[in-house]
Amino acid sequence: MTSLTSAAMTTSPASFASHELVERVRENLGVIHERITSSGRDVSSVRVVAVTKTFAADAVRAANEVGLRFVGENYVDEMREKRAATPDVSMTWHYLGALQSNKIAQAVQSADLLCGVSREKEIERISRLRPGMPVYVQVDYTEAEGRNGANPRDVANLVQRARALNVDVRGLMTVPAPAIDASRKAFTSLVALADDLGLAERSMGMSEDLELACELGSTEIRIGRALFGPRMATSPLA
Repeated sequence: MTSLTSAAMTTSPASFASHELVERVRENLGVIHERITSSGRDVSSVRVVAVTKTFAADAVRAANEVGLRFVGENYVDEMREKRAATPDVSMTWHYLGALQSNKIAQAVQSADLLCGVSREKEIERISRLRPGMPVYVQVDYTEAEGRNGANPRDVANLVQRARALNVDVRGLMTVPAPAIDASRKAFTSLVALADDLGLAERSMGMSEDLELACELGSTEIRIGRALFGPRMATSPLA
């Protein structure tokens, strides 16, 4: 599995998350590892991204304390605030949301990897703001109105354009429709497309469908509720 590294930082004991939270996350991560294994995959071959959307900043610290090194956020402001609140942890930050025009500069500045790239104008702006920025191209197989993601037919051209502009496309990402047949088709198609384009990373699978995603070749699963529990209504940064 391709490594996505971040700079090592020391963690101060004073900033540790509560013992109860850490143990809950540790137990849930064990269940997630069992689910990965049940799909026929080795745990070391699948990256777990802790999705902390709506959870407090202590969730980031708890994930770090149980050995996770990748965290995902869906909103730029929440990612910026939570990252500023946890300077004591060593994490690679994935921005998972759509790239809004008025937020793209902040996303490029705050994230280590942009996972929702889907349009040529986004690639062009990223190349100007941060040459060499690591990204995933998000692919939409649902054809639903308002869903983020590029049409599969357009992905090859987007990747070619990104490479020409020194944007580092590491892989592809998708969020399929919930029906199992639709998920299977989307996951299979994404892996084939990544293979065709010579891309190592396939970010697919979440709390509900991680077994299927891993079985079909995911290198990265994005886990929120299965790791931290039910989402909070608001996002305190304690």
